[in-house]
Amino acid sequence: MSQENLVSIVIPADKLTAIQTNINALSTSLENYLLFNLTPSDRLELSKMGDKTIAFVQKSLEYAESNPTLVPAYLDITEAKKDFALTQELNNILKQISTLQRAIEDTTMVAGSEAYNAALVFYNSVKGASRVNVPGSEAVYNDLQQRFAVKTKKAEIK
Repeated sequence: MSQENLVSIVIPADKLTAIQTNINALSTSLENYLLFNLTPSDRLELSKMGDKTIAFVQKSLEYAESNPTLVPAYLDITEAKKDFALTQELNNILKQISTLQRAIEDTTMVAGSEAYNAALVFYNSVKGASRVNVPGSEAVYNDLQQRFAVKTKKAEIK
């Protein structure tokens, strides 16, 4: 019985180098615009802007611009418009990168699953060989079986 092989590719070293170079260039290009490294609690505290909110913000800024007498003196509409424009620009970049990230994750998952399944087939073969004392199998089995060793919890001291 053979294993199904869904992926069988190798990324050439020169392509990997070019990809890393492009990722570094992208990071460098964005370094002056990606200014924050939020903690989980920071993320919880911030107002979120989803699809419905984007339309609300856009409409509000348009109304504020066409009705300046309704804008409070402490509200800087020019800065709000810059923030909104940055949000739209970064969201467009994020959508492209998220699509790419998902494709990378999916392909990594399939390739990893295939490699792990192959390793399990080999392990089970070695395990069987070790049971019937095939020369050289016991050392390999003893080394590989550590992956599946069950760790026992230490008894609680009362």
